[in-house]
Amino acid sequence: MKPMKRRQFLQRASAAAAAITLVPRHVLGGARFVPPSEKVNIAGIGVGGMGFGDIQAVSSQNLYALCDVDRAYAAKAFQKFPKAKVYTDFRKLLDQEKEVDAVVIATPDHTHAVIASAAIKAGKHVYCEKPLTQTLLEARTIARLAKEAKVATQMGNQGHATESIRQFCEWVWDGAIGTVREVHAWTPHAVWPQDIDRPKETPPVPDTLDWDLWLGPAPARPYHPAYLAMMWRGWIDFGTGALGDMGCHVFDPLMWALKLGPPTSVEASSSIFVPKITWQKQRNKETYPRGSIVRYQFPARGELPPVKLTWYDGGLMPEIPAELPEVQDPTELGDTYGGFLVVGDKGKILADSHGAGHPRLLPDSLHKNYQRPAKTLKRSPGHHEEWIRACKGGEPAGSNFADYAGLLTEIVLVGNVAVRLGKKLEWDGPNLRFSNLPEANNLLHYEYRRGWAL
Repeated sequence: MKPMKRRQFLQRASAAAAAITLVPRHVLGGARFVPPSEKVNIAGIGVGGMGFGDIQAVSSQNLYALCDVDRAYAAKAFQKFPKAKVYTDFRKLLDQEKEVDAVVIATPDHTHAVIASAAIKAGKHVYCEKPLTQTLLEARTIARLAKEAKVATQMGNQGHATESIRQFCEWVWDGAIGTVREVHAWTPHAVWPQDIDRPKETPPVPDTLDWDLWLGPAPARPYHPAYLAMMWRGWIDFGTGALGDMGCHVFDPLMWALKLGPPTSVEASSSIFVPKITWQKQRNKETYPRGSIVRYQFPARGELPPVKLTWYDGGLMPEIPAELPEVQDPTELGDTYGGFLVVGDKGKILADSHGAGHPRLLPDSLHKNYQRPAKTLKRSPGHHEEWIRACKGGEPAGSNFADYAGLLTEIVLVGNVAVRLGKKLEWDGPNLRFSNLPEANNLLHYEYRRGWAL
C-alpha cells in the first residue's frame, strides 16, 4: 500500500466528520442523548391545565409536539405553540416521533404511571406532575424503571427548588429548634367536590374529547363533566384527593430536613359518607372524604429519634401554637394552600405549604435572635431548569424519581390507603406491603383495563 499523503488524510477525515453530522441525534446517542449546546426536543402530554404552565416553563427548549385527549381544553396550548405537532394519543406520539428527547406529563393522576413508563422505556427523559403516581405499586415501579434507564427525571413539586426549603433544612440541621419528635401539616383542600356519589346522568361525550383515552387504565364508566378539569382529583378511580394533591408539596421539606424514610404505621380518621336513602354511615367507594386526619409514625433514623407526623385536610386543623396569641382562627396558619408546624425541644418552625415558604421561628424572640447558619446546600437554578440541565447530561434533578420523588409519593399514598380503610396500618416499606391487614394490600394497585400496562 502506498502511504497516504497528509492532504488526502485531512480531506477524508473532513468528509467523514461531515457525514457524521448528518446522522440524526437519536441514531448517534440514543433518544435521550442531547448535547449541552443543543435544545431538548420536548413533547407535552396533558397541556390544558397545569401542563400549560409546565410547557411554558420549558419553552426555552424546542416544544416539538403536544398531546391532549381534550382538544377544547388544550386549545390555548395549541394556539400558543402552533409549530408543535399535535397528537391525541401519547402512544402514537412516542411511536412516531423519534426525535423527541423528553416528555412533560401533566395528565390526571391515574394516567401518570402508564405514560411515564412508556416514555422511560422509549428512552425519554420525563418530567411528571405530582403525585408521581396514583398507586403504591406504580410509584415503586416508576422509580425502578427510571433508575435502570438512567434517564433524567423530575416530579412537579416545584417548592423543592426554592430558597426557603434550603433555608428551612439548614435551620433544622443547625439545631435552631433542637430535637424534633412532632410535626403537624395541613391543607385547606379539597376545593373540588368530595364525599359525593357517582352521577346517574349519561350526557353525550363532547366531540372534542376522546373519553376512552381519558379513562386510560381506569375502570370503564360513562362520561360525565363531573370528572373533568380539576374535578377528577376527588374521585378514587382518577385522583388522590387532598392528601395526594398537596402532600407532595407540604411533606417535601419535612422529608428532606428530617431525613424521613418509609413510615412504620399510619392511621386515619375522616368524615363518613351518609347516603340519604339509608342514612347508614359508610365509607364512600367513589370519592375521598370531605376532611381527614392522618397520623404517621416514622422510626428513628440514625441518631434522629422517631417522629410523629399528623396531617389535616378539608378544613381540619391542628391547635394554634401558644406562641401565637394573636392568631384566633387556625385557618390563618400557613397560606391558602396549607403549611406545617415543626415542634422541637427548643422551639418551633411555622412555614407555608410550597417549599417551606416564609419559615418563621417560634417564639418571636428565637426568630429575632437566632444566628442564621451559613448556606451549605447548593442553590437551584429553578425546578424546570434543573431537569433541562439533567437532560443534557448534568447532575440529577433534586426531585428525581429514583432517589427522591418515588419515596415522597409512597409516603403520601400510604396515607391514602389508611383514609380509604379507616384502620391503623403497619407499613413494611422495603417489601411494599401492609403487614397487619392483608386486605389493605389489595389497595397497593388495581387491575388496569384491558390493553393498558406499566
